[in-house]
Amino acid sequence: MHLSLLVAFWVSAALVVYIYFGYPLTVWAVGLLWRTKLDREPWTGPISVVVVAYNEATRLRAKLDSIFASDCAAQIQEVLIGSDGSTDATSYLIDEYADDRVRLIEFPERRGKPACLNDLIAQCTSEVVVLTDARQELHPEAISKLAANFADVRVGAVSGELVLKASAGETSAARGIGFYWRYEKFIRRCESRFRSVPGATGALYAIRRNVFRPIPEDSILDDVVLPMRIIERGYHCAFEPEAVAYDEPSQSASKESIRKRRTIAGCVQLLRDHRRWLNPSGNPIWWEYVSHKILRLFSPLLLVIAAVTNVALAGDPWYLCFASVQGAFYLTAFMGWHYQRIGRRSAVFGPSLMFVALNLTTLAAWWDAMRGRFTPKWQQAGS
Repeated sequence: MHLSLLVAFWVSAALVVYIYFGYPLTVWAVGLLWRTKLDREPWTGPISVVVVAYNEATRLRAKLDSIFASDCAAQIQEVLIGSDGSTDATSYLIDEYADDRVRLIEFPERRGKPACLNDLIAQCTSEVVVLTDARQELHPEAISKLAANFADVRVGAVSGELVLKASAGETSAARGIGFYWRYEKFIRRCESRFRSVPGATGALYAIRRNVFRPIPEDSILDDVVLPMRIIERGYHCAFEPEAVAYDEPSQSASKESIRKRRTIAGCVQLLRDHRRWLNPSGNPIWWEYVSHKILRLFSPLLLVIAAVTNVALAGDPWYLCFASVQGAFYLTAFMGWHYQRIGRRSAVFGPSLMFVALNLTTLAAWWDAMRGRFTPKWQQAGS
């Protein structure tokens, strides 16, 4: 019994450390030692841009202005706007927009983003297709920086970078989002330097049209499934940090929790529907995919096992010390929650609160996924 507790404690604790610290540091190190060098040269061919929108009339004009303000605007051959069952003034706005490169494709019945992407990409005529959302503003060089990666014939997809704008009155929820997003971007940079990123930034990414394969219409995370289907064909998915899309961080903890739960539920769906990606022989980036997308789903269970077995072993002074450290960590998370509740900022308690909140959100996402709560039909969360 004692040996079983020891094994359970050390395995669970080691996996938690690996998931959040070991993997990022390891992929950073291997990326320095075995770097994949890609050829980047200015793309001179035509470019197609695809935007799927649901009731985004208030944002579409600014989005189109942002697209045509690109330094490669002359190369943008077409902008396809897929209206996914919109009931607002989307159709009127596109009709009034003064650029005949903009095409509106209306889908009377709302089907979700993946189904629309399948249809829209099939209608594109350029080799490079840029996929972006209506919400974000693009940097003038964003599209050209993405396209430059396709000078390397090994590249099949490229992820842009989402930058969250800072605001003077940002809430603790917004600060937490910013910290977590910086952590994620560090991992993506390292993965891209080594081999490929297992997914893209949904706000802005690009694909090579002739390697695209339609994705399941019920996919929650189209920005993971679409690039992974390209990767499994032997192409690279690069991360381009200079291709920037700007967004406002959510100031609401509840709205951000819903967004994160949806993302994690999408990872549960990956585990259920794309089991072949768990097989090293069928996934060229098996290690990155499992470490980044899958193992985190089991982090709450591992934390519970580590805590329970640690308490059971606390008769030993060393394990009592470990238990005290765990207890202190969760106490700081509670203090972080208390500070957040009264509207105060705490750099000391914030990281532990974010970690605990992420794992509680993961538990909720498992429940959501089992109930089929989330669908590809995304609702605006607002800011």
